Amino acid sequence: MKDEAHGSLAGPEPSCREGFGRDRVPSERGLQDSGRIDRGQAPDERSRASEATRPGAPAGPYAAIDLGTNNCRLLVARPTPRSFRVVDAFSRIVRLGEGLSSTRRLSPAAMDRAVAALDICAGKMVSRGVARARIIATEACRAAENGEEFLDRVETRTGLRLEVVDRRTEAGLAAAGCAPLVDPHCDGAVLFDIGGGSTEVVWLSRRSAGDDGPPRARIRSWVSLPVGVVSLSERHGGVSVSCEMFRAMVDEVCAMLEGVRQSWGVRAPNRMHLIGTSGTVTTVAGIHLGLSRYDRTRVDGAWLGVKDICEVVDRLMGMSFEERVSNPCIGAQRADLVLAGCAIMEAVREMFPAERLRVADRGLREGMLVQLMRADGVWRRAGRPEGQETSGDTAQDSCS
Repeated sequence: MKDEAHGSLAGPEPSCREGFGRDRVPSERGLQDSGRIDRGQAPDERSRASEATRPGAPAGPYAAIDLGTNNCRLLVARPTPRSFRVVDAFSRIVRLGEGLSSTRRLSPAAMDRAVAALDICAGKMVSRGVARARIIATEACRAAENGEEFLDRVETRTGLRLEVVDRRTEAGLAAAGCAPLVDPHCDGAVLFDIGGGSTEVVWLSRRSAGDDGPPRARIRSWVSLPVGVVSLSERHGGVSVSCEMFRAMVDEVCAMLEGVRQSWGVRAPNRMHLIGTSGTVTTVAGIHLGLSRYDRTRVDGAWLGVKDICEVVDRLMGMSFEERVSNPCIGAQRADLVLAGCAIMEAVREMFPAERLRVADRGLREGMLVQLMRADGVWRRAGRPEGQETSGDTAQDSCS
């Protein structure tokens, strides 16, 4: 399935290194003779430079890459007066974490797939004249014994310097990317981000941005579970899943969440809602909507009720593997993972019961872009001195 789609960035430096693309001659990668990224716009981007709201914003667009256990995703965007506009996107399932749960190592084939995808991302960044970027890797690179070897290989081949983020940062980025989807009429929302190797669950509320940009995320509490669709399906199976196997997966995740809801003190179900960001949740939404072809504009921000979700999960459980492969919202690359993802979703719904779930076809990449743009002050209100915020604007978009 194709997926498209805050506070100052005081952490690591942008991870697009000088010397980006140094293995190719400047004419091939659009680089200056010095080996630095060409800061000028590509011809088709020059006319859009005026969309940035402050003169201090970079001349070129921003980029964010999220290399997860299952997917490699790129988003390139330019700031608009209150948000940003996507000018390029790329997503490929690479299964970097395939077999990792048993071997503790990234396999040569998995690394080959990921490097090839990252090389495409690097080419797109240069062709778009990207000026600011953040490039992260998550659970697979955190857990792998040969993770450093892989990072060196990526840098040598593509010129991209991957930043391996911890789970706290990952949860904060997901919250930053999904903050606009929190219903302001509720007490808050529980966000869950189902990855390939980990799942982040974040209790948050929506708050005003303090500038003219997107809403910020106010994080109340969070937890990161060491389980995702790849690791869970490898333990329990994903091709042929019986009701007993599915229940075992749900119970395994429920055990990890035991006591979390009580310790957080989450309000009654009618005063909160869920937000799900993952290929699993967007797949469920696409099937519920009866899409013959995945459509982000209909999926992102859609609301699902309890009955809607139960009907889709039951339908998926009744499908053969071949039927899942042929479904336009699932496909061959997700057919063996979707039920593991549903099991994680169902565990979250059992532990945090709510009447509504909002679907998010957005997440880490959007969070990185918003943080980079906000750090550059592209949405700062006119007349406010740089670095000055109004009362209440200091809540962080990261976990504390």
